[in-house]
Amino acid sequence: MDLLAYFSSLDPLRLLRNLPGGIAQGILWGIMALGVYITFRLLKVSDLTVEGSFATGGAVTVMMITKGISPMVASLLSLIGLKGMEGVSYPAWIALVMSFLAGILCGLCTGLMHSYLGIPAILAGILTQLALYSVNLHIMDMAANTPVSVDRYSLTVSGRFVPAAILAGCLIAFVIIGIMYWYFGTEQGSAIRATGNNPIMSRAQGIDIDHMKLIGFALSNGIVAFAGGLVAQYQGFADVNMGRGASVIGLAAVIIGDALTELFSKNRPNFAGRLICVILGGIIYYSVVVLVLWLRLNTNDLKLLTAVIVCLFLAIPYLKEQRTTSFAKFKNRGGWKNA
Repeated sequence: MDLLAYFSSLDPLRLLRNLPGGIAQGILWGIMALGVYITFRLLKVSDLTVEGSFATGGAVTVMMITKGISPMVASLLSLIGLKGMEGVSYPAWIALVMSFLAGILCGLCTGLMHSYLGIPAILAGILTQLALYSVNLHIMDMAANTPVSVDRYSLTVSGRFVPAAILAGCLIAFVIIGIMYWYFGTEQGSAIRATGNNPIMSRAQGIDIDHMKLIGFALSNGIVAFAGGLVAQYQGFADVNMGRGASVIGLAAVIIGDALTELFSKNRPNFAGRLICVILGGIIYYSVVVLVLWLRLNTNDLKLLTAVIVCLFLAIPYLKEQRTTSFAKFKNRGGWKNA
């Protein structure tokens, strides 16, 4: 009886009203997952820098829109002759470009530690992420949270205007996917992909794999920070902890995207199709989050749900391969005739 009362209390219209917001957030986080895709799928390394660089992108974007360049950054720029940049409010698109550049610097720190200091990639990412917590606080003038209002500033996306945010997010994602498709088809982009597939053979072919990894880390975190700037605008604030769990969410979008790629493509899917499926993976993930909230489940269990989703999608290819291999071995032994 209690179960019947629970389901009867759920409002389907409320789910439909909240679903567009989940789609908008899924697109923006799917853009972040494109950055994760570069390191996780192309370079075949796990980079935890994204949890720090995502917040860095949000902090840089909000501070440049609301207050211009922070005093710490302005003092550093004054050393090279760039003065008078503090206290000037910048348009959102300039702030996003600067967030991308800030993310590149974050990725370079991790790449240098990994490629030229011999520190394992996952540990180098943890060290950079740890350092970025303090850096992000300094960017936001030691404030853990900095708001940005769509009523005062012209923002690229905003949670107040969800349909426009969905349209803008789709256009931005389309442009980024187009640029990535072009770049990773060039000689340098192909060298990055070859480095991830077979670093020993790549080095034998004359590719500087340390340099390629450095570029990969930089581009990955640049895209992640860019997405952080978009998410900060959408939610109306930047927070020093906004990147917590970003690596898992990005990984979930990539894994779900891989599953969609295998589902939709009978033959070997092209690179653009894989990138599009990563965006769809982000949308599916946040649609599930909206569904969980609609079911009035404990929001503290969202991290647990995310871990379960990622675990399932990671296990599906392995279990499928094991099942196929088991049946093949059984058939080679004589199949059901000898059973």
